[in-house]
Amino acid sequence: MVAVLVSGTVSAQSIRFPWSGYAHDPQHGTISAVASQPLSRIVWQTTVDLSVPTNNIAELFIHYGSPLITRSNTVIVPVKTGASGGFEIQALAGATGAVNWMQTTDYILPPHNWIPSYSPTLTPKNRLYFAGGGGTVYYCDTPDTTNAAPVIGQVAFYGLTNYLANTNAYLNTVYINTPITADRYGNIFFGFQVTGSNPLNLPSGIARIDFNGTGTWIAASNTVTNATISQVAMNCSPALSNDHLTLYLGVNNGYSGYGYLVALDSRNLQPLASVRLKDVKYSGNDANVDDDGTASPTVGPDGDVYYGVLENPWYSNNDRGWLLHFDRTLTQSKLPGAFGWDDTASIVPAAMVPSYHGTSAYLLMTKYNNYADPGLNGDGVNKIAILDPQNSETDPVSGATVMNEVLTIPGPTPDPNLRNPSHPNAVREWCINSAAIDPFTKSVLANNEDGRLYRWDLASNTLSQTNVLTTGVGEAYTPTVVGINGFVYAINNAILFAIGH
Repeated sequence: MVAVLVSGTVSAQSIRFPWSGYAHDPQHGTISAVASQPLSRIVWQTTVDLSVPTNNIAELFIHYGSPLITRSNTVIVPVKTGASGGFEIQALAGATGAVNWMQTTDYILPPHNWIPSYSPTLTPKNRLYFAGGGGTVYYCDTPDTTNAAPVIGQVAFYGLTNYLANTNAYLNTVYINTPITADRYGNIFFGFQVTGSNPLNLPSGIARIDFNGTGTWIAASNTVTNATISQVAMNCSPALSNDHLTLYLGVNNGYSGYGYLVALDSRNLQPLASVRLKDVKYSGNDANVDDDGTASPTVGPDGDVYYGVLENPWYSNNDRGWLLHFDRTLTQSKLPGAFGWDDTASIVPAAMVPSYHGTSAYLLMTKYNNYADPGLNGDGVNKIAILDPQNSETDPVSGATVMNEVLTIPGPTPDPNLRNPSHPNAVREWCINSAAIDPFTKSVLANNEDGRLYRWDLASNTLSQTNVLTTGVGEAYTPTVVGINGFVYAINNAILFAIGH
């Protein structure tokens, strides 16, 4: 087991084991447990979407799931196999990319606009869970096997016997619609969406399955005192408090409607608290909890919770949304960030930024675009940013009081589709659903639409290293991951690249 103590304030984060799920850990901090290697060369690569043509296309309207890394350096890769769906799991040797084993699934995508992410998880005991059809989950206790296909088990939160007795009824109505999150005890959590009648009359909701396969669930409508709430937000990976006793996730009243951030008891899914999500500038308006976004809650070392929403009225903040900020009980609204709806914020120990002399023990890293697309008023200077969650400034776009910008850096590549006399400095955007934070090199690793992986050196505030992966592709939202040997993993144009020296 890899162990490292980054700082006293960050030790509560789950950095003791490898990249185990979406955004690294159950708090979604994305802090790497090992130093990343220099971005010198592409060591190996593999396709993660078999439906994408080999020649580059302009745009991919998809959220790609996160690769996982076991303690034995097996890379677990979710692979999309068809144009409208179909997924398999590939287990690859981390050093070479050689295929150790593959497993197809019967997972069916829920109704969607953008293709949602398919994201498995690893428990601390190295059990792999990945979504199946009808709201079921498959598991494998030997993901590091190399000489034979591993034994695969299946569980259902509403009982596998019920599923097997009416398989087609559940396959056509019940869909897992979020990444799967595992806690320190081996229990897993996920959101599920129901679109029609089924033998158990299941509604959309949140599920929990323990290590022995016993499932419990709660309807999304029962997490709040509002009967119009109908589902868990698409792509919203459940987050856990630092003591793993509280589960956080977003719910809404339909596709891209208004919604709440809810807190549930992780032991039994009983509601603890909720907060209706509001626009920052127009505080009387409900914010939009958008199903095309990729925001999931992030839990800070102090227990504060961050969650991205879309502004209302739409475009009033240049389509940037807001990063809402609450205390652990969701009873106190705190300083928001000026961008949020399609990114999951990362935790940055303050010591990683030598130029920072403020009082916050940790900072946040987030995408920070300022869109100049038709109908928007942004300048097209799309950035990533380090923000201070405790200290404020006046946002130049909205005039709202928001988190102070500690550091920002724009994308380096001009955007030919947006550059014109009105937007002379428009650049390609950072299409990420989560970045990787490397405290050892004081850097952020993030993927750009221009087809390059970058290292953002926080000491010099420069893009100190880069590697050209492809000629670039628009829109696809991708994670960045650091393996236990320091390889950096990034997805561009439907290909997963392993980069190192």
